[in-house]
Amino acid sequence: MTETANARKIAFATFVRRALEDARAMRAWSGTEVSRRTGVSRQTINRWVRGDWASDPEAERVVAFCEGLGLNPAAAFVALGWDRAAAPRATPTPPAMDPDVEALLRRLVDPDVSDAEKFHIRETIRYLAYRPTLPVEVRNKGKQAG
Repeated sequence: MTETANARKIAFATFVRRALEDARAMRAWSGTEVSRRTGVSRQTINRWVRGDWASDPEAERVVAFCEGLGLNPAAAFVALGWDRAAAPRATPTPPAMDPDVEALLRRLVDPDVSDAEKFHIRETIRYLAYRPTLPVEVRNKGKQAG
């Protein structure tokens, strides 16, 4: 294996590993949940993490993995060395985070907070994140009452 191919495998493995760590830390997703939401099998994701692939990953799977995790596929393409025209970009400044969300995140990483409380925080966040949105007319109707 050439040095360049090995470097690409390491770069992509690092990209995938960080994406999985973020999914676990921020969304409490297991490997099975990541696989379900991205449509990429756990075996494939594990091979990517190990850099254990003979030919490049399929672009469609890379895109599905990134989109399922809310990531820009271009970052994966750069790690794979597919986007040669892309100049290294400065990381954009993330938008300001709501202070209440910051407080919840601090509690989730605080070793003094019980696992039970962390579980309840995650479950509440998960409920709010994935609950169906009300149709506009129902939301507006509630505002008119009173």
